[in-house]
Amino acid sequence: MSKLKSDTSRVQFWLAGLVIPLSLVLGWVVFTQILGNPANFEGQNPLGEPLKGNYLGVIYKGGPLMVVLIAFQFILVTYVLERYLTIRKAKGKSANAPFIRQVRQLIEQGRHQEAIQACDEHRGSAANVVREGLTTYALLANNPEMTEEDKRLLLRYELEQATQLEIPQLNNNLSIISTLAQIATLIGLLGTVTGMIQAFSSLARVGSPDAVGLAGGISQALLTTAFGIPTSAVAIVAYNYFSSRISNIVYAIDEATYAILHAFKVRQSQQAAKALTETPKPN
Repeated sequence: MSKLKSDTSRVQFWLAGLVIPLSLVLGWVVFTQILGNPANFEGQNPLGEPLKGNYLGVIYKGGPLMVVLIAFQFILVTYVLERYLTIRKAKGKSANAPFIRQVRQLIEQGRHQEAIQACDEHRGSAANVVREGLTTYALLANNPEMTEEDKRLLLRYELEQATQLEIPQLNNNLSIISTLAQIATLIGLLGTVTGMIQAFSSLARVGSPDAVGLAGGISQALLTTAFGIPTSAVAIVAYNYFSSRISNIVYAIDEATYAILHAFKVRQSQQAAKALTETPKPN
C-alpha cells in the first residue's frame, strides 16, 4: 500500500513539474499566434488597433502579462480536472454511509472475508483504511502472545497510519488551486497598474491631452484585471468545493476507524464472556 502511495506521489510531482512550464508555453503560443494574429488588426499590423468587434485583438492589447494569465487558466483547468477525478475515485463506487454500515454489520458478525470483499468492491479511501484495519484485525484476533489492550493499541496505530497515507493524497495540489485564487487577481492588477503608467507616461511625453488615446490605453490596461478576476473566482469556488468533498471523505474514514475499533472491542468482550462461561466451576 505504501509503495502504491509513493508511486502516486511521484506521478503527481512530475505532473506539477510538467503542467506549469507547459502551460506557460501554451500561453505564449496562444498570445502570439492566435491573439496576435495580424488578421485581427487594422492594416495586418499587431502594433495597430484591433479590428472593430475583434475581441482576440483586443485581448492581445493587454500586453505580455496576458501570457501569464492565460497560463494560469490552463493550470487551473488541469488541476481542477485532476482533483475532480482523484476525489471522485477516493469517494468510492458507492456512498460511504451505507458502506460503513455494511462493514460494521459484517465485522460484528465475524464475517471478515466478506467485509474485505466489500472494501475491494468499494475502492474508496474509506475502504482502503477499513481493509488495512481488517487485515491487522485478522492477524491480532487469535494471537495468544499479546494482551487485549496491546491488540487494541496496535490496531488503532495501524488504522491511524492507513489514514495518514490516504488524507495527503486527497489534499495534494489543492495548494496550487489556492495559490492561483490568490495571485491571479494580483497579476491582473499588476498589468493594469503598469498599463496605466505607460498610458500616462505617453500622455506626458506628448504634452497635450489626448482623451481618445488615454481612454484606449486605460481600457487595454484593464484587460489584465478582467482576465485575472474570473480565474481567481473559479479557483476559489473549486477550492471550496474540493475542500468540502474531502471533509466528507475524512469523516467517512473516521467513522470507519471507529466502527472497526468498536467491533474489535465488542468481539473481545464476547470472547471474554464466552471464556468465562466455559470455565469449569470448582466443586
